Amino acid sequence: MLYLFENYRLDTDRRELHLAASLVSVEPKVFDLLVYVIRNRERVVSKEDLIAAIWRGRIISESALTTCINAARNAIGDSGEAQHLIKTLPRKGIRFIGIVKEEAKSAAAPPVATPEPSHTSLALPDKPSIAVLPFQNMSGDAAQEYFADGMVEDIITALSRFRNLFVVARNSSFTYKGRATDVKQVGRELGVRYVLEGSVRRAGDRLRITGQLIDASTGASLWADRFDGVLTEVFELQDQVAASVVGAIIPRVEEAEIERARRKPADSLDAYDLYLRGLARMYRMTRGAHEEALTLFGKSSQLDPEFALPYARAAHLYGYRKTNGWVVDRARETAEARRLAQRAVHLGGDDAVALSYGGFILAYVSGEFEDGAAFVERAVSLNANHAATWGFSGWFKACFGEPEIAIEHVAIAMRLSPLDPRTFAWQDYMALAHFCAGRYDEATIWAERALRSQPNFAPAMRLAAAGHALGGRPAEAEKAVGRLRQFDPQLRLSGLPKVIRPLIAKHREKLADGLRKAGLPE
Repeated sequence: MLYLFENYRLDTDRRELHLAASLVSVEPKVFDLLVYVIRNRERVVSKEDLIAAIWRGRIISESALTTCINAARNAIGDSGEAQHLIKTLPRKGIRFIGIVKEEAKSAAAPPVATPEPSHTSLALPDKPSIAVLPFQNMSGDAAQEYFADGMVEDIITALSRFRNLFVVARNSSFTYKGRATDVKQVGRELGVRYVLEGSVRRAGDRLRITGQLIDASTGASLWADRFDGVLTEVFELQDQVAASVVGAIIPRVEEAEIERARRKPADSLDAYDLYLRGLARMYRMTRGAHEEALTLFGKSSQLDPEFALPYARAAHLYGYRKTNGWVVDRARETAEARRLAQRAVHLGGDDAVALSYGGFILAYVSGEFEDGAAFVERAVSLNANHAATWGFSGWFKACFGEPEIAIEHVAIAMRLSPLDPRTFAWQDYMALAHFCAGRYDEATIWAERALRSQPNFAPAMRLAAAGHALGGRPAEAEKAVGRLRQFDPQLRLSGLPKVIRPLIAKHREKLADGLRKAGLPE
């Protein structure tokens, strides 16, 4: 069915809204709301009607409903003041008051023309770039087309929250809908380095979604996975797949970008390349590699003083120096860590990565705990699909004495990015939360997992030694503290405050008691 009003054409079969010859980008639920109010334009539709029809009766907030209505108005050039198409009747609901012409689409009618992709090559942006192509509907069920398109739009929206990622808009990606595509050609035409494609297949009441991330320059597959669910939970499944795909591909993109920067000639490196090379050194977790990373992040900042991420990562390196006992000049390094963290949160006011790393260091190194926590919470609100923001939020909750909430938040981090190079940190934060909750067996299990992932991580060594001691395993505790002393020969109980997290008093005392029982000298 076609609904024609003013210069707009709403096509319910193709789920498209056109203004004259242009396609208007509309989120799935906004499109559903437009269709519903137009079909029911002879009456006022209430809030309850909208929730029942569009959200299938699921509980949503008043603000979410208002946001959806406002988005529908914006899509058709209406406004909350003029209300010449969608009118609000206080305490009753809304009504579509525009003049609408209905046209049934004949089976023989030609489809609405979709712009052919250009065959010119676009230059790549100066940051990682990605296009998410429409997922193929392999089920033969037209109803799943709506699900697949909505899921792709959710993935595009979620990826767009990563400020250091160039994401092609939905309208450009969807010009490839229904076409056989060559990802190399797509990469050239859209000017992107990475392409995400996938499919949806239905079998009975079950859905299977597959996704694949491809390097468009080589055609190589960087990641692939599949997700299964049931139709009765279709919206939950859509959200789950979008979050899982985004969480999985972000580390893969980062790894591919690091490898690309590693292969570039040294005399052609820009600020972003230097930042990537610094990341590669940072992940090695040795003192020498971290010193090299600090130099690379510094060079990156010199080339682009407004680039927030090198400041954030350099600040984080000072956190590693503190926790591993590598600090040489405490006053100078604390001041430098604070300067870098402040610069990161100032430049990255809407960048969840810069805010979360900067906030963490402000709390851990310079003792600005409340400010640091506020920056991390803002990072979570800006990008709930970024694993590190949830991991740092869990760290704060554990330090605040809220271990159960900490466990929930760290679990989200690990679920979002199960193959992340920082997984050892999330495992360590999980160990910390269980330790604070008095569950020493679980704490040592998670600490040992962290050490298997990253053997050179002193916080996990300390938790393993203390957890074994307080859990009644003296032999394992002695072995663990021996490993800790080999890594940091100068560490003593009297020096713990200089390296451990800013835990509340009872948990600091518990950690010191555990390490004392494990055999750490006074």
